[in-house]
Amino acid sequence: MYIFDLDGTITDTNGLWRQVDAEFLGRRGFASTPEYEKAVGSSIFPAAAQYTKDAYCLPDTVEQIMAEWECLAERHYRELAPLKPGAREFLLQCKGEGRPMALFTACRPALCRAALDRFGLRELFGHIVFAEEIGFEKRDPRCFARLGGILSAPLGECVLFDDSVENCAAAARAGMATVGVYDPYYEHRQEELRAVCRRYIRSFEELLH
Repeated sequence: MYIFDLDGTITDTNGLWRQVDAEFLGRRGFASTPEYEKAVGSSIFPAAAQYTKDAYCLPDTVEQIMAEWECLAERHYRELAPLKPGAREFLLQCKGEGRPMALFTACRPALCRAALDRFGLRELFGHIVFAEEIGFEKRDPRCFARLGGILSAPLGECVLFDDSVENCAAAARAGMATVGVYDPYYEHRQEELRAVCRRYIRSFEELLH
């Protein structure tokens, strides 16, 4: 089974979260930092919101933080953010070959569905699983062990496509094959991504035939 991440893998949406963070914190008189971006960059939404609340001593509840983030990002997912080059074509190619596919994302469900519906991709996936429902960060191998149970798929027969070094490393430790997908957001970590993945691609166009 092929398992795909969404943000930074299928959709070019990693960068917009920097804008969301900057606007959210700016409204409160704070600025984002590299340390903050690293901490929340691959976290599930509730954990990222709790970290933000604690790091900046915010009076907002975790639920209020998540709701504001979702509001700020919604238009990007519904109207603006593009697909990564070759992503749609590769997904259709896999579907045509009869390959089982799943989507596994830390994105908020409403935002994820808005993007998939915009590009007509939702029906291509037999399963759509949200990391926040599992309860572990995607950088935790236990997350992928639980995912395998949800999908009824042996991890040794699964291939993860993801742009995050930590996510790919965790999946590999759990027994999955991994394909690292280039994303400009992680430009400075591409050699790390190559090192932890079985294969590395700059674009899904490399996999088309």
